[in-house]
Amino acid sequence: MVTVIEQLKDHLNHAVVGQPDLTHELLVALIANGHVLLEGPPGIAKTTAAKALASAIDSRFQRIQFTPDLLPGDVTGSDIFQQETGKFSFIPGPIMNDIVLADEINRAPAKVQSALLEAMGERQVTVGNHSYPLSELFFVIATQNPIEQEGTYPLPEAQLDRFMMKINLGYPSATSELDVLRLVRQQDLHKTSASKPQPVCKPHDILELQHKALSLYMSESVEQYIVQLVMATRQPELYLGEAGKGTNLIEFGASPRGTLALDRCARANALLNGRDFVTPDDVRQIALPVLRHRIITTFEAQAAGLSVDDLLKRLISHVPAL
Repeated sequence: MVTVIEQLKDHLNHAVVGQPDLTHELLVALIANGHVLLEGPPGIAKTTAAKALASAIDSRFQRIQFTPDLLPGDVTGSDIFQQETGKFSFIPGPIMNDIVLADEINRAPAKVQSALLEAMGERQVTVGNHSYPLSELFFVIATQNPIEQEGTYPLPEAQLDRFMMKINLGYPSATSELDVLRLVRQQDLHKTSASKPQPVCKPHDILELQHKALSLYMSESVEQYIVQLVMATRQPELYLGEAGKGTNLIEFGASPRGTLALDRCARANALLNGRDFVTPDDVRQIALPVLRHRIITTFEAQAAGLSVDDLLKRLISHVPAL
């Protein structure tokens, strides 16, 4: 399995230049059997990363472009009347695939977002009186553009909680952007003659990695550390020292889903790092993308110029590993 992991890393890092954190965290979420929300400006390889991951696993991939006029049935599928038989038959929607890219999810209205999030939570879609199971590998990569807010439908905080990780992306460095320029030029030059990249593993290999991650050894002290880190988001005044005295900087802390996500992602991170046990460093390394979308800051924190990431970094530095 270590060979499969290394091949996946190499495949993604070759396809997505200058975004090593993105490729690592995508693999963490995949092995942790969760879903990912990507947020960042346009043109920074969000779609490319999703396609590269699907091609590496030899899985069924579908991209859904979310728009304001999209209907829930356009995502889940619907019952269509067949004149030949005089009966309704289910026509599967694009969500009935292994890896689904929900592009610009904040452009779709609440009904469509709810249809997707229900499928993410229940791993099935219900149309009429029948439920249809989704793929065992079912993995959603949703993207949203934080720049354009006109005509968008921001995801409510309670629905954001359905995503295991939220990955914030920024622009690449000058060196990485130069590498991207050269790579895209070469791809365009050899587009007609270049063969499609060969997959490095099969879906069942990923399912085995997911099972292996769950079986990694985690000591009770690491479990306690995960719980205390989540509790710190609910009682930040106990950990933020002078900055937290007399002022509650966090209005709502992480839910129990955050605890479960930290456990799974820490295990996946340890596996990707080549270990068969979980350390507090594994928890700290993935704490930001796991918790940042589960926390709501107060007006006082915003007025002080403190972002969610700022507060989480302070909490992580103050919560001791037992």
